[in-house]
Amino acid sequence: MAGERDTTKHEKSDGKPYDGLTPDTILDAIDALGFVTTGTTLALNSYENRVYQIGIESADKHGADSAVVVKFYRPGRWSDDAIFEEHAFSLELVAQEVPVVAPLQFDEITLHEFDGFRYAVFPRRGGRWPDLENKQNRQWLGRFLGRIHACGGVRDFQFRESLNVEQRGWESVKFINENNWIPDHLEAAYDSLTDDLLAIVEASVQGYEASAGGWIRLHGDCHPGNILWTDDGPHFVDLDDCVMGPAIQDLWMLLSGSREEMGEQMADILEGYAQFADFDHRQLGLIEPLRTLRMIHYSAWLARRWQDPAFPRAFPWFAESRYWEEHILALREQLALLQEPALELP
Repeated sequence: MAGERDTTKHEKSDGKPYDGLTPDTILDAIDALGFVTTGTTLALNSYENRVYQIGIESADKHGADSAVVVKFYRPGRWSDDAIFEEHAFSLELVAQEVPVVAPLQFDEITLHEFDGFRYAVFPRRGGRWPDLENKQNRQWLGRFLGRIHACGGVRDFQFRESLNVEQRGWESVKFINENNWIPDHLEAAYDSLTDDLLAIVEASVQGYEASAGGWIRLHGDCHPGNILWTDDGPHFVDLDDCVMGPAIQDLWMLLSGSREEMGEQMADILEGYAQFADFDHRQLGLIEPLRTLRMIHYSAWLARRWQDPAFPRAFPWFAESRYWEEHILALREQLALLQEPALELP
């Protein structure tokens, strides 16, 4: 097909990590924890891990209803210690009555293994996409994020990553280049552009960290898809990417629209946030650097996972030259945004 590229030369960075995760294995893993499953299995939207909703006959003693959600962790991604820290953070938040979906405990154990797969079981929690056009909802989210960060600042992670430009930026570009993802006619533009971008991003992030002190524990991937809304308000799911970093990392992905609109949205979020945690307004200058870093890291994430069959099925456009042309155009726009003053609040 026109526009597609030969991906057979790309490094087998990921293999097929879930080949042995059959329906029987999934159900047997749940049964091994004492559940009685009904045999109903629904695959939920997840690419990094494998996540399923499993019907169960009775689980009152575990605080679950007629179904639980099981997450099978991607082999080789996180150490056991890093996963335990994720779970401990979520349980710490729940203990503070912050609406986070934490794993169920079985004799105080949250991480289990079955047939070589590590997994955790969560209560099923429904909800709808958050309406972030609503001022009160933005303030509500701000209050809960302030509570998360107040708890996150109590101690540091010991085994999980800190948000850094070397790993998310420079190493991402290196992987993409070494595995020949960039079409030949775009290589020079990509290399020059990412060099310029990451130099600015690195100076911004390191400059703030040096002047303001250390990072705090964060949700790490706080976009609207990881927030579910009910009549009782929001609850947060998927702390798989929890990380040490600046508070703004959990705030900027909630913004959309024009610069003026984003300023109004951020003001509402911070109005709620300030009730529970202090916010250093200098971090507003990190929004575009962090957005740039996420864009570069996202492309490398897709490249690193390409040997997992789920990725070519879900992201077929990634192997086409057109994707990289549009990606470079978006990065050029970011270079212009990085020259602008920090986001201003009304």
